[in-house]
Amino acid sequence: MAVQATDSTMKLARGWKKIASWVTTGEGLPVLVVVAFVVFFSVTSSSFLSLRNFVAVSGEASTLLLACTGATFVILMGSIDLSVGAMVLLAGAVTVMAVNAFGLGILGLLIGMVLGGLLGLANGVVFAYGVIPSFVVTLGSLSVFTGIALEILQGQAVSFYSDTFSNLAIGQWIPNVPNIALFAIVIWAVMVWVCFRTRFGRYMYVIGGGEAVARTSGVPVRRYKIYAFILSGVMAGLAGALAVARQGAAGPTLGSDLLLDTLAAIVVGGTSLSGGVGGIQRTLLGVLIITLLDDGLNLLGVSDYTQMMVKGAVVILAVLISQDRRKITMMK
Repeated sequence: MAVQATDSTMKLARGWKKIASWVTTGEGLPVLVVVAFVVFFSVTSSSFLSLRNFVAVSGEASTLLLACTGATFVILMGSIDLSVGAMVLLAGAVTVMAVNAFGLGILGLLIGMVLGGLLGLANGVVFAYGVIPSFVVTLGSLSVFTGIALEILQGQAVSFYSDTFSNLAIGQWIPNVPNIALFAIVIWAVMVWVCFRTRFGRYMYVIGGGEAVARTSGVPVRRYKIYAFILSGVMAGLAGALAVARQGAAGPTLGSDLLLDTLAAIVVGGTSLSGGVGGIQRTLLGVLIITLLDDGLNLLGVSDYTQMMVKGAVVILAVLISQDRRKITMMK
């Protein structure tokens, strides 16, 4: 009997040890945070679990998820793209002008994606061939892209007049699920496949794990760095076009909150800024955390300034938890 009791105790201890490891390694923590937010805001706000709130939250989360899908690969290889919000703004501005000029429908999305890809290509080429830290390159391009967009918009919101284009985002092919959410989930699923089943995805982990080792192993590092930034631009362009379709206009503030939110969602989800750890599958959880936090705080009447402080603290905490300090000198 004593032996059986000892075996049971050991199995129970091993089970708790696995659970603790799952949480402390950062893999399970985002899941627990999502559950905690849902429970807390459901209790504190009667509107949180309403169907109307679900539709609104899914739209906000979808724009953020689309913007994060490409940026995750950039961070996964140990770099950073600070220009995501600016690319969303510029792609949205050009898309609105094109829709008004030519009455475009789904082709408006293509314009946003192509423009975003070109902007990402510019970032990637300067970064890879100029041997300049991605932080510096994208900080500069953030200002350039924002200035061009504001020049196009003349500092004012510009509306479009195309029900076909608008329905791409706010229409509901599935009842109570806006189309923009379908776009986001499908693209996220495709990117998860790309992350784990393609050479591009594997090389992102290899480069993030150690660029010198990757180059020695024959990985064309420079080329794949450019590919990653192109993908980040394409996804930002799509996010900008769909955000415009959802809001009915492109304004100077479009994408202004995405600089912090994309970085926060990716890092909170479990992708390390030092590279090589995490992946697009975790970014979905990070997006849910940031979106639920924003929505819940809004429902509780918390001021925008306080929300900014809370999200900033969340980013710092997530970096402290996820950062591999042994690779701190490799961050670029």
